[in-house]
Amino acid sequence: HTLALAWKAAFLLVPPTSLMGAWPAFLSSLLGIGLVTIVINDAASLLGCSMGMADDLTALSLVALGTSLPDTMASRTAARQDDTADNSIGNITGSNAVNVFLGMGISWTIGSVYWSVVGVTDEWKSHQTKDGSYEQLFYAKYRKGGFIFPAGPLAFSVSVFSIGAFLCVALLFYRRRAYGGELGGPVIAQRRDSFLLLLLWIAFLTANIVYQTLFV
Repeated sequence: HTLALAWKAAFLLVPPTSLMGAWPAFLSSLLGIGLVTIVINDAASLLGCSMGMADDLTALSLVALGTSLPDTMASRTAARQDDTADNSIGNITGSNAVNVFLGMGISWTIGSVYWSVVGVTDEWKSHQTKDGSYEQLFYAKYRKGGFIFPAGPLAFSVSVFSIGAFLCVALLFYRRRAYGGELGGPVIAQRRDSFLLLLLWIAFLTANIVYQTLFV
């Protein structure tokens, strides 16, 4: 309670839900969650930098964990209060869809428009990657410059995530057949499946750490 007191005081500024059909409360809550996520993201990035972690591993572990905490709490609340698991699981898939489609789509669109207007600059030419500068790698093909983001170990990470996601969905289907729903069931089954999902996350991080250490 003491650690969260500052955040609780800040969110007292959110208007009551009885005002204007709760739209001011909804929009200000979105803004507040965005600001909190920015703080968590910067704190996780600084922690990873101080620990000497690679940027990719920091993003996959500390940053991802920090920015997912609001979704985790929202899914927990929905799972405890709703009659079905639809909202809790839908919140997870919906938030990831927003991250992928809007998070990358909007930023890439802004970057593309910016470089289309600005064109080639000395900074663009001298930008260094592990294979050389942009001028050496891309200038011959892209004379007007452009928004370029060289591929890294993302393909391996997405492949491992896809395998874990498939196993997670398979577990949900099994729980529906065995216990009549994705959540709940016998206490032993709840703890067992929670442990299995935790192992999937640990396996995902371990696979990426080994790949980064041995092949990147």
